[in-house]
Amino acid sequence: MRTSIHRHVGPKARAPRLLHESSARETTGLTRRSFLSQGVVCAGMLSILPSGVLAAPGRIGAGQRLVIAHIGTGGMGMTHVRNMLRFQQEGKITIAAVCDVDENFLETAVTTVGSGVKSCRDYRRILERKDIDAVVIATPDHWHAAQTVHACQSGKHVYVEKPASVTVREGRAMVRAARDNKVAVQVGAQARTAKGGWHTCRAIRNGIVGRVRKVTCWHYANPVDASPVADSAPPAELDWDLWLGPLPWRPYNPRYHPANFRWLMESGGGQIRDRGAHQFSTILWCMEADQQTSFTVEAKGRAPAKGLWDCPVDMDVIYEFKNPDWTLEWGQPGNKVGETEFGNVFWGDSGKLVLEWEGGYKPANPEAINFQLPPGGREVPRTDEYEDFNMNHKADWFRAIREGHLRPAVDIEIGHRTATLCNLGNLSYLLGRKLVWDGEMEEVVGDEQANRLLDRPQRYPYVV
Repeated sequence: MRTSIHRHVGPKARAPRLLHESSARETTGLTRRSFLSQGVVCAGMLSILPSGVLAAPGRIGAGQRLVIAHIGTGGMGMTHVRNMLRFQQEGKITIAAVCDVDENFLETAVTTVGSGVKSCRDYRRILERKDIDAVVIATPDHWHAAQTVHACQSGKHVYVEKPASVTVREGRAMVRAARDNKVAVQVGAQARTAKGGWHTCRAIRNGIVGRVRKVTCWHYANPVDASPVADSAPPAELDWDLWLGPLPWRPYNPRYHPANFRWLMESGGGQIRDRGAHQFSTILWCMEADQQTSFTVEAKGRAPAKGLWDCPVDMDVIYEFKNPDWTLEWGQPGNKVGETEFGNVFWGDSGKLVLEWEGGYKPANPEAINFQLPPGGREVPRTDEYEDFNMNHKADWFRAIREGHLRPAVDIEIGHRTATLCNLGNLSYLLGRKLVWDGEMEEVVGDEQANRLLDRPQRYPYVV
């Protein structure tokens, strides 16, 4: 695994303005004009430090504020910023820095946090700061692995958005980096610390519908790029080279950014890798199946007829687990049993239990909420500090850091196993055949082509 990176600008990659000597300074409270005229950086050099150069984070005392930085401040990234502001107001953390390759997003984050926060475009500036204890990563999916691995190697705890990774090999690298550097990595699948997920998990584990033999998911389709547009120069506020990061270089197109990375296989993987990462995490928890890492997967889908986005419009995926035997089905659109946009159904020997969404934004069904633990039943532990499940998930991460056990509710190993389900579903669709997955060896049985696709080249220097 590489432990240092240096900026390389090839014939296709323009040099971002943040490397200009005149921009190499810290900034606070910038106006839009200064963003566009100066570029935005945090003080520090551009190399990733080898593991062990910085002091190990260790256990942080109960009265000590965690120093936090945000990498990625668009979309969900701003939800994380607002959550952290509440923790800062409570005296639990300090937001030291924010980072984004899009100056529009960065300016919003700086304005929201207020005076004193430093800002930059290149995440490597963040990682070199010895005063920062932890980072919150909310960049597009193709960045999650590289930034998490590099943050771990710099001795920082990590909260990273789901899905953990876009390839199986990336996910394993993330787990290894967390363990080698003894840091807590929490993946943002919040249902495992939310009330809806907890009520459902408690009821399923204690037999509300008997033995569950099948779980089905429904979800609306992936969108189609119905009005394609030509490639163009990137907008002035965007560092396109840094946005691409590990991806192969390609011209800018508005159908990539902002917000549309989700609909391309290489950068987002569609609904199954987005919402599937939420739903599958909750399902594995309810089924006590985190250790059931071997299964078969077979996917079928309908490719879009036009446009840049290549994720299948409709998609059906069937996973078969053994010992105990049960089936997981992803339906896009599937059989909509509930009332909301997506959800899942636990089908048991004595009935069914519906969970709308994934157990985070929506409450559990009333029968799960009102479920009474039977004699000898097993309680399910839960972090229960905040009504807001996003806040609760971060509080669970803080606890893992402060108590030194470094295993939050959605530890990176859990996030990796969940992302593997999503990634193999897409791989089965792309190859057009059933795959037999050996979870212990982390390889597809008897399929050399599929195993080659468990990894992919990454563009130097953004490699793990």
